[in-house]
Amino acid sequence: MSLNRSSEAEVLLTPAEVASMFRVDPKTVTRWAKAGKLTAIRTLGGHRRYRASEVNALLQASSRGAIRA
Repeated sequence: MSLNRSSEAEVLLTPAEVASMFRVDPKTVTRWAKAGKLTAIRTLGGHRRYRASEVNALLQASSRGAIRA
């Protein structure tokens, strides 16, 4: 049984996608990355992307009141 490559790859989200999940401005997501709350991955074009697994963990932590926007 062979694994599908797309299932192995980490799902990456744009700042706008992350912002909509938290209901904040995309610039807030960038500030979180600069503050170390999220890890930004840079594309070849220089755009930021965020790991969906890390974003979901932060979302769960924020729903418990562990972070502040």
